[in-house]
Amino acid sequence: MIRKAQIADVKEIQKLLISYANRGDMLSRSLSELYESLRDFYIEVEDGELIGTAALHIVWDDLAEVRSVAVAESAGRKGVGSRLVQACIDDARQLGLKRVFCLTYKPEFFGKHGFRLVDKAELPHKVWGDCIKCVKFPDCDENAMILDL
Repeated sequence: MIRKAQIADVKEIQKLLISYANRGDMLSRSLSELYESLRDFYIEVEDGELIGTAALHIVWDDLAEVRSVAVAESAGRKGVGSRLVQACIDDARQLGLKRVFCLTYKPEFFGKHGFRLVDKAELPHKVWGDCIKCVKFPDCDENAMILDL
């Protein structure tokens, strides 16, 4: 079941994100950041266990980012990530956004959802605020992708 995240979910979301951050696949998020951006997050729960998360973070009046897409190892290859990304895309459409972007190491996955590769320079400077926290900054090796809604 996919639903919006709630306060009680934050520590489990952080645990899942940390497992990906420790592998260098995404940025870690502090509890403070997660509480502040809680309304951005969707989660999928199965048998009372959080098995996946994704967030839609609004950047500007026409642009949002799909980020923090993470699925528990035990739930991999079952469509959890796809359902969560689709929930974010549906939310973006409902909000009237024109474009959604992501920074990813999995371009094939996001390509299946209609995202296309773009040069990072096409993204507004505002989107790079989180990148300063990354150990790979400024030599980012993620792929920038955009979905036109």
